Amino acid sequence: MSATDITPAGMAFCFLLLLIPVLISYHLNLKLINSTIESAFRMTVQLALAGFFLTFVFELNNSLLNLAWVLTMVIVASYAVLKNAQLKYGSFIVPLTLSFALANVGVLLYFNSLVIGLNDLFEARYFIPIAGMVIGNSLRANIVGINDFCDQIQRNENRYLSSLSLGAEKYEALKPYLRKSLRNSIRPTLANMATVGIVFLPGMMTGQIIGGSSPLTAIEYQIAIMIAIYVSTVMNVMFGVIILMHRGFDEYGMFRKDMLKGA
Repeated sequence: MSATDITPAGMAFCFLLLLIPVLISYHLNLKLINSTIESAFRMTVQLALAGFFLTFVFELNNSLLNLAWVLTMVIVASYAVLKNAQLKYGSFIVPLTLSFALANVGVLLYFNSLVIGLNDLFEARYFIPIAGMVIGNSLRANIVGINDFCDQIQRNENRYLSSLSLGAEKYEALKPYLRKSLRNSIRPTLANMATVGIVFLPGMMTGQIIGGSSPLTAIEYQIAIMIAIYVSTVMNVMFGVIILMHRGFDEYGMFRKDMLKGA
């Protein structure tokens, strides 16, 4: 049994739901009407194009093409992190992209080989959708982690410099800020793990159930995916902040404010 197709009329009724936030924005002067319409339009176009392309990719199921698609996702995600963080692209884009690829592709290959047990580790219908979930969650956490680290250093600059003057090594003095950034960026993922199945049913689980899978199979996959997302999120945020710790300070341990946007 497969999922019921949504008719064009059904999609039209779906878009009509957007009138609710539009009307709320109008009456409360939230100034979100244009953003709502633009975001909905971009989402529709992007997903439509992705749908046509993924149909081709899934039918072809070429390992190199599948890997290239996921690496493209990694590159776009890395640019998105820097775009939404306080940092200029400069010397960060290459190491951040490499760290994203190492963490996410590594977790994906482990997941497909040992958790699912696939013969083809790059099989399109597993490799690409799971990559999207893992990379998407890592992206949000990385933005939070990097911004939080930059904010902490600027707010606590005197305390950090005091630690250096008392003989602490740079990484020793920065470790408390690394720990706090990791905690702050990972908490939303932990909260999702703690409430999944009771407070909300995630998209993958509901999608599988609607698609005809048994609830128990959907639950197994959801547990596995949540763990994979959590592990990749921790790795990505840690790598991202460590890169910032390495490249965001000069040889004297001073924070390079010239790398911040607007500096």
